[in-house]
Amino acid sequence: MESIHDVEVIIEAVLFASGDPVSLEKLAEIIGHDKKTTKSLMTNLMYKYQNASRGIMIREIDNAYQLCTKPELDEYIIKLGSVRKKQGLTPAAYETLSIIAYNQPVTRAAIEQIRGVSCESVLMKLVERNLVREAGRDDSPGKPKLYETTEEFLRVFGFSSIKDLPALELNEVQEVMENMPID
Repeated sequence: MESIHDVEVIIEAVLFASGDPVSLEKLAEIIGHDKKTTKSLMTNLMYKYQNASRGIMIREIDNAYQLCTKPELDEYIIKLGSVRKKQGLTPAAYETLSIIAYNQPVTRAAIEQIRGVSCESVLMKLVERNLVREAGRDDSPGKPKLYETTEEFLRVFGFSSIKDLPALELNEVQEVMENMPID
């Protein structure tokens, strides 16, 4: 039987090697524990990283885990040159993203009805940045596309799941999202 320290070392290696989020189920399978035990191990490991003077952290994203650099070190990471640079969003993009996040899955027509203006170009920019994706088709006439937020949206804005969105009025949500750092 491996010690807790050995299991944590295995988890670190798996998260580092993956680069992408690894689901709780996959981690449990890899370390040979049930999901409840694995979740407890992950919570403990995340706490250790959060309270250690280290440049990395573990982020929970939609019931999966990813090894990431701490946001406060972005200015140094950017100096690598090959990493994705922060790209701010326009107020229209934040507004559209807020509408999608709180109403998903949602059609373009519904977004435009709420905003009062066309959002086709903004929507395509959000899809390009992988913050939004197509989520199928609505059953209404014409079968319009449905849109929802992505795992990248959760990662960029620091949410573990869509359930973590603050319960605010739409104009407050836009303001909150505009003030969040995009990493």
